[in-house]
Amino acid sequence: MRFYRQEIPDVVLVEPSVYGDSRGYFFETFRQDLFEDFLGYSVGFCQDNESKSSFGVLRGLHFQLPPYAQSKLVRVVKGKVLDVVVDIRKGSPYFGKHASVVLDSETKKQLFVPRGFAHGFVVLSEDAVFAYKVDNFYSLDCDRGLLFNDAALDIDWMLAEDQLKLSDKDKLQPNLSSLVRESLAFDYEVNLYE
Repeated sequence: MRFYRQEIPDVVLVEPSVYGDSRGYFFETFRQDLFEDFLGYSVGFCQDNESKSSFGVLRGLHFQLPPYAQSKLVRVVKGKVLDVVVDIRKGSPYFGKHASVVLDSETKKQLFVPRGFAHGFVVLSEDAVFAYKVDNFYSLDCDRGLLFNDAALDIDWMLAEDQLKLSDKDKLQPNLSSLVRESLAFDYEVNLYE
C-alpha cells in the first residue's frame, strides 16, 4: 500500500497493492496501522457508506460542521468518477483551492478527505458504485454544502453542465463567499481530530 500527498498536502491518494491471477484478485482496502503511520494521527472510522449513481450524477460538494465534521476514505467499487475536494479551512494556504482525481474500479485507488474539506464526485462511466468510510456519524443539523459550479472554485467537472444530474438540494448550495460570510468555514488552526 502506497500513499501520495496531493497538491493540497492533507489530501492523500491511497494506492493499494492488488494481487491477481486467473482466479481474480485480492487487496486490502484499508490498513489502519499503515494509514495512521503515514498520516501521523489517528482517524477512528466508525461507519461505511455506499451509493450507486448513473452517468452524469454529481453528488456534492458536501461537508458536516463540527462537532460532526467527517473525514472520508473514498473509493469506487464499480465504474469511474471524478472525485473533488475543496479546502474550506479559514487561514489555510489552500483555502478555496481544490484537488481532483479520477477514481475507478480498475486501479482501485482511494482518496482520503480530511475534516475541513467539502467533497463531491461526478460519475464518468455508465454507472458507478461509490463506497466510503467516515469517522463521524451523520447529523442533519450539521449537514452543509458548497455550490458545485461556484466560479471562485473553478472546478472542471470533465462533463458539460447540461450532462450533469444534481439533486435540488445540491443545485441550491451556497457559494464560497457565503460560507465565509456566514462563518461556516473551519478554523485552520484548530485540531479537528481531538
